[in-house]
Amino acid sequence: MRDRAGFMAETYALGAGPWTMAPVTRGALGQIWKLSGNGSSWAVKELLFGCDEEQVHREAALRQAAENVGIASPRLIPNRHGTYVSQLTPSSDGSYAKLYDWIDGTEADASDPDVLDWFGRTMALLHTAGEGARETPNSWYERCPEDADWEDLYKKVRQAGLPWSDALGRFIETRAAELARWVTPSDPGDLVMSHLDLRPQNVLVGPDGPVLLDWDNAGPISAERELARAVYVWSGGNEVNPASARRLARAYRSAGGRAAITGPQSFSMLFATDLNYLYVQAECAVDPTVTAAKREFASDQVVACLRSVPQPAAVSRLAGELAAVW
Repeated sequence: MRDRAGFMAETYALGAGPWTMAPVTRGALGQIWKLSGNGSSWAVKELLFGCDEEQVHREAALRQAAENVGIASPRLIPNRHGTYVSQLTPSSDGSYAKLYDWIDGTEADASDPDVLDWFGRTMALLHTAGEGARETPNSWYERCPEDADWEDLYKKVRQAGLPWSDALGRFIETRAAELARWVTPSDPGDLVMSHLDLRPQNVLVGPDGPVLLDWDNAGPISAERELARAVYVWSGGNEVNPASARRLARAYRSAGGRAAITGPQSFSMLFATDLNYLYVQAECAVDPTVTAAKREFASDQVVACLRSVPQPAAVSRLAGELAAVW
């Protein structure tokens, strides 16, 4: 890792070393490293599946707009050439990386009332900062695999002999179609530029309070649908905590958030993203062109997803619990 560490330090003009890089955590799209030297630390995000430079610019613009309205987040640091993404050395297969402030803290506790209040206010500020979006949301948030797609994938999974193939088959026969019927294009009048991955795992609570991380997915989205997905995730998922859901929603409304959850249709983004994520991870798990490590990670993700896919009954209950808030 010394070659990478030195390359990043030179590319971002961080000063003479020695510099070291240590792995921290792996996400669906990237590996996080801690870059240390000269008495300072930085977060390096290595992009494992290529780089969309336009998306990086979108991330930088939204993060700055959010900072302007008081939302704390790690800075996305430009390199010495003025760009926000750098291609690593050939020894790393030419993957790309971004550099951020290192944040010391602990993952947000979604049961903490103060954290729920902070998150509700933050989401309202984010939606206000992102008003007036004109782009069409990415299909990841508005479409999901069709029956034929699932059938083809299931055949590949069974042929590979993966231990979760039967569980995937049962899911395809039952809940996949039930959730897919709620996945529809959003209302163009409800679009905002936003974060698109507002989960407790993307919030660190440090000495100065909560900080919102992981802006990689920034883009246009329905405010109503992002709100619905966030409330579901922050209030316990299928094990709904009504008090937490109401507290978050009220904090959002009190801070000027304009979206409202009106029923199961509000959760279209939740259903689309969960179905798509499960599909692409299962697809990766049987892809012979990726590394064994990536296939193993994908397989573990499928098992976790099958256990946590949204249950329509839980979503309906959540929508009912929030009716009085709006």
